[in-house]
Amino acid sequence: MYYNTLPIFAININPFVIGLLITLVVVSVALFLLYRFGTKLQKRQEDSQSQMQANSQSVSMLVIDKKRMKLTEAGLPKLVLESTPKYLRGRKVPIVKAKIGPKILSLICDEKIFDVIPVKKEVKAVISGIYIMEVRGLRTSLETKPEKKGFFAKLRSKAQKKVNESK
Repeated sequence: MYYNTLPIFAININPFVIGLLITLVVVSVALFLLYRFGTKLQKRQEDSQSQMQANSQSVSMLVIDKKRMKLTEAGLPKLVLESTPKYLRGRKVPIVKAKIGPKILSLICDEKIFDVIPVKKEVKAVISGIYIMEVRGLRTSLETKPEKKGFFAKLRSKAQKKVNESK
């Protein structure tokens, strides 16, 4: 009957409590490792972002087309495909086909500005290599689409209208 005792303390402990303690230790170690890994990735991203800012240049370009495509189908240079990890090659990324000077290029766009880029219009863009980081309208301002309201926001606005009409 001594299977529930710890020899160090010579105390009877319920097996359920022992299981909870082991689970608590494993979860805390996993959270600590995720925290360390996350800070390392964040630092790496900040370094690459600062390098891209340093190497960026401003160009005017005519946007021909924009799509979300797989890297293998986008018509990017072979060097880009070879340097991309295999598990990311099948992922869809925002691709912009643009005419910069006499050349037509396929460029990778930042996810935040993909919806803002107009098609068949000339824009002034900040690019770093084949990556579009920022876009400004050349002759006109860029149109931003209004954000879609969620279900509860729509209900709230309808209720507010009815309250205002009844007054």
